[in-house]
Amino acid sequence: MNLTDEYFATGSSFYIPLFRKLYDYYFAVMKKILLAVVILAFFSQINAQFNAGIARRVITPDTAVWLSGYAARTKPSTGVLHDIWAKALVIDDNKKNRIIIVTLDIIGLSHELAETISQRVIDKYGIDRSQLLLNSSHTHSGPVIWPSLSMMFEFVNKDLQALIKYNRKLADNVLEAIDLAIHDLKPMNLYIAHGSANIAVNRRLPTEKGYVIGVNNDGPVDSDVPVMKVETPDGKLKALLFGYACHNTTLDIYQVNGDYAGFAQIEIEKANPGITAMFLAGCGADQNPNPRRTIEYAQQHGRSLADAVQKVLSGNFIPIRPPVRTSFTTTDLEFSPWTADQFKEEMLMEDRYRVKRAGFMLEALDKGYDISSVSYPVQAVRFNKDFTILALGGEVVVDYSLNTKKRYPAENLFVAGYSTEVQCYIPSARILKEGGYEPEISMIYYGLPGSFKGDVEEKVFSAIDRVMKKTGAKPVNRKP
Repeated sequence: MNLTDEYFATGSSFYIPLFRKLYDYYFAVMKKILLAVVILAFFSQINAQFNAGIARRVITPDTAVWLSGYAARTKPSTGVLHDIWAKALVIDDNKKNRIIIVTLDIIGLSHELAETISQRVIDKYGIDRSQLLLNSSHTHSGPVIWPSLSMMFEFVNKDLQALIKYNRKLADNVLEAIDLAIHDLKPMNLYIAHGSANIAVNRRLPTEKGYVIGVNNDGPVDSDVPVMKVETPDGKLKALLFGYACHNTTLDIYQVNGDYAGFAQIEIEKANPGITAMFLAGCGADQNPNPRRTIEYAQQHGRSLADAVQKVLSGNFIPIRPPVRTSFTTTDLEFSPWTADQFKEEMLMEDRYRVKRAGFMLEALDKGYDISSVSYPVQAVRFNKDFTILALGGEVVVDYSLNTKKRYPAENLFVAGYSTEVQCYIPSARILKEGGYEPEISMIYYGLPGSFKGDVEEKVFSAIDRVMKKTGAKPVNRKP
């Protein structure tokens, strides 16, 4: 006899029937509740096309560090305007296919750091390299990611040590965000829609002396704002992945911040409490926000982009279906011919940046290093036939986005720049021919020998076609 039966056997004859009824009623209700929970969980899984997890880690430096993007800066950071983040979105399609998307509020990953992070993720989770997409917002108010753009700066030892420590912590933070997102995997549905924003202006201004950085209202831009939303099966919004093609260069201050893209994420998260907003940088290498140079303008641009996202949220979305197909490749982009004598002549110039680059090149040649080309990463992530992210490395000019959309007009497509690593500007054939900062002068600050050969766009598109074909997309127009 158990305790309950003993109680009913020894209790008052008046209360025994009442207690027995209450007892039976309680357990009958609990059984129904448990059954309802099981059924709800089962149908939630059935109604969900994917499993997804979202997580973030603060990557704001905890000490003063040099901020990247501008050679004119003369000292390390003096404070924090707002935190910067590493955010991870992990998506499983329930067909053993996975994509891990990481967005970073930094200038861009160096080759070494991108390789380190990628290998750690591959080793831990057994994924293919194509299943990890790394994208940087290219804020010019984030830490220097050493040794990228090191030609810009003259560091004392303590400054360099701080940057090396930051790099190590950044890699750990990215892994932590991915770990948390994977442990957060739950049934989810994905949807895609597009809006537009008018923050960017083409910055390549033609003059009698060639192309200079300015405001060219007649130059090409890409106003597209893709918005991918992640929802629970019952319609609760959990994350928004949105993109835009424009340099993150509103500010040139000494306070750490994510520029307009950082403010946009803050505004979107305020408008949708409890969600995670993630920014994908597009092909904005020759685009600048306009106007610039005040915190108020950065906030204004952030609100404008956030408003564009909120407007999309009020409209219709297309459901995204499995499977997830991914592909990753590299191609070698060759530099135009140069000679050691050219760098020796540069060593005699007054321009300290050219002198530093020339010394770097001559040392490399003396050690027998191959500096004739750079390895360039190209990646595609295609969700069925519903949405494709084409992720290109480097500072990619807007022509690549516009031309890819012409080449693949049947694709619901966003072309991201600043992905995997940011090794230099990637000019189109048009911009390479025109000359100016992006194809020529910028290479000094990146510590590279000079401009690319004339086949740079052809080689990039050859790689694009390879990854798009592997994910199932077919070009309609062979030439953009």
